[in-house]
Amino acid sequence: MFRHTPLRYAVLAILAIAALMQAFTAGYFGLEILIEILILCLLVLALDLVAGFGGMVSLCHGALMGVGAYAFVALNVLAGLDPWLAALGAVAITAGAAWIIGAICARSHGIYFIMATLAFGQMAYSYVFESPLFGGDDGMGGVDRFDLSAIGLDLNDSRSFALFCLAVLAAAYLFATAILRSGLGRSLAGVMHNEKRMKALGLNTWRIKADVFGLSGIIAGVAGVLAAQHIMFISPGLMNWTVSGEALVVVILGGLGTLVGPLVGAAAFVVMKHELGEVTTYWHLVVGVILIAVVMSRANGIFGWVEARWGAAIERRLTDATRSPAQKEVSTDA
Repeated sequence: MFRHTPLRYAVLAILAIAALMQAFTAGYFGLEILIEILILCLLVLALDLVAGFGGMVSLCHGALMGVGAYAFVALNVLAGLDPWLAALGAVAITAGAAWIIGAICARSHGIYFIMATLAFGQMAYSYVFESPLFGGDDGMGGVDRFDLSAIGLDLNDSRSFALFCLAVLAAAYLFATAILRSGLGRSLAGVMHNEKRMKALGLNTWRIKADVFGLSGIIAGVAGVLAAQHIMFISPGLMNWTVSGEALVVVILGGLGTLVGPLVGAAAFVVMKHELGEVTTYWHLVVGVILIAVVMSRANGIFGWVEARWGAAIERRLTDATRSPAQKEVSTDA
């Protein structure tokens, strides 16, 4: 079962405090970077749920975020629905699309699963790129943000929108944690480690995979809605396979299957992109070198490396504490 260690709680607290400090002290550009990090955190959280805990490495989660964005704009701009109703509809559509993709791809494994999800993502990208209904390659604008004036918040203000995104991310994290601690989450862990045994126990493994894929689609859909509201414009670039590939890089960089690690990876990735982008246009090269170093070190990302060192240090302390004084004297005499 998924558990939070003291280290994970500490990292979450540090990330939350850093985000709040940035939200209250940063200028416009700093707030835009923070919002970008928070939206990417939602996407990688959804991806880690299926890839890190279910072994389903997906290259269509960027497209699922795009589905959420396009569905929101279609319901809000084209159909004229209230932004809240449009958001609910968009998340439901994204979850349904994710469940269908998960159900179809659930019987494939490894590279075949990856290629199948990539094909679904590229089909979605090709459709919106050519569709005049959704503006084709010109995209669509005129997106409305949520109205929270009843509680004194103006989401057209970057600071308020950043705090709103942070609250949504916290809720999404709790949602992902609840899934992993549920019976469905435990079954997913069993399927990832030994699918044949789970089948022998009578479980419908493809349904478990599809259900978790659909639930991860909810988080990806929320990310799409916020992405559309952030820039108040959408384009087919949201559905390009490079968005999914970038999300996968972030998950690996932070720590696959940790839930906390991808959040660390998202913050590190966006900060590197903007800081290194001011120095060189080849900032992807630097990120690539760092990613290769992480993979070759056999550490599970940045957070995985820290967690492994933390665990080793605690184990050494426990070993030293359990040694009797006599053993210490013998070792000293020797």
